[in-house]
Amino acid sequence: MDFVSTRIITADIDRLVGFYEKATGVPAAWVTEDFAELRTPHGTLAIGSTRTVPLFAPGSARPAENRSVIIEFRVADVDALYRELSGSVPGSAPGLVPEFVAGPTTMPWGNRSLLLRDPDGNLVNFFTPPASRGAGRR
Repeated sequence: MDFVSTRIITADIDRLVGFYEKATGVPAAWVTEDFAELRTPHGTLAIGSTRTVPLFAPGSARPAENRSVIIEFRVADVDALYRELSGSVPGSAPGLVPEFVAGPTTMPWGNRSLLLRDPDGNLVNFFTPPASRGAGRR
């Protein structure tokens, strides 16, 4: 078995794909107008429109109702990403993030994390492991 992707169902695929492309810097590979993937070396975030749900099982997934899953991305520098996403870097995209749940925080296990919501309300965690941050940096 091989875990390959997580899929988000959305009512506004263009908006959600655009958000993830800007927030991650990963360009989407569009398979159809109703399905796109952001592929990274270790996993894929798939995004499908509500029109794809009946292909699996009608009514089985509803957009913008997730309250139990956190989508996570490892990044080189959480603090720099936060400055960019919050609009404090010249040329950045202010207003891209609808809600920052928690600003950059060092977790008890050492990761530096940034928790936010995407435009559909899904929780997204960008994190930097301690070894990636350099000695003594908080």
